[in-house]
Amino acid sequence: MKKIVLIAAAALVALAGCKQPSSEEVLKGFQADLEAWENEYSESAKQVREDATLDNAQKAEKIEALQDDIISKLTDAGRKLLNKYYADTLVAPAVLDEVGYYMADDELAAIFAKMPENVKANKFVSRMIASNTARLATAVGSKFTDFTVDHVAGVDKDGNPIYEKKSLSDFVGQGKVMLVDFWSPWCPPCKAELPNIKAVWEKYHGDDFDVLSVAVWEESRKMDWRNTIDTAKVYGVAWNQLNNGHQEPATLYGIDGIPHMILFDKDGTILKRGDDLRGAATEKAVAEVLGR
Repeated sequence: MKKIVLIAAAALVALAGCKQPSSEEVLKGFQADLEAWENEYSESAKQVREDATLDNAQKAEKIEALQDDIISKLTDAGRKLLNKYYADTLVAPAVLDEVGYYMADDELAAIFAKMPENVKANKFVSRMIASNTARLATAVGSKFTDFTVDHVAGVDKDGNPIYEKKSLSDFVGQGKVMLVDFWSPWCPPCKAELPNIKAVWEKYHGDDFDVLSVAVWEESRKMDWRNTIDTAKVYGVAWNQLNNGHQEPATLYGIDGIPHMILFDKDGTILKRGDDLRGAATEKAVAEVLGR
């Protein structure tokens, strides 16, 4: 009997030494790592910017590599935590908020599938699940999902808007390769991307290619169709436009951030989308599809 008691006591000591950290402790450790990586990036980026032996293009390339490294560390750490704590109502939403944007949609879907309902009920998690489901339904290789907006085609003599029902299908799937840009007039990165889009449109638009800009989320910054029309004029948007888009277009395509571009084939099949269509990559993608 004494021997059994001694063994049990030793087991309790071992268990006490292997006590699992609380949810708060897990998050605290993750946030400490995140802060350390951010500090590491800031210091390294500062050194690059101050390096007189590098030109601006080399500096930009090195800083981008530093960003990729930090994102990789963040995503790897978040992935491990999500695979272990997917059922934790505190850890899972907080980690998703940090790393979800950088994870592949099919990987996220697998994590969501394991989650219990009380975690899925979290407002942030439920929005992520909805966006993820929409992106998977509109992934590369899928046919376009249509939507209709009350496009403001002009104003009457009293300055009131003249609404016109316009659909994505009025442009996409009509025999042209279409680059569709989801943007908003309050969005600085969207406006920064417009000159790139303009250059692509001016170089390639014709019988087999065109561009469409769809304004979304204007009301989220207390803007409306007037701001969209005015901003488009300032930036020389002479291609097809749909304003007054609000929520539906972005929701249907699972768009969580703008600008977000999608390249559609002549029959409306999605060829590329998202990060594959930014900056110089946009013209490269269009040229490849058109064979030019």
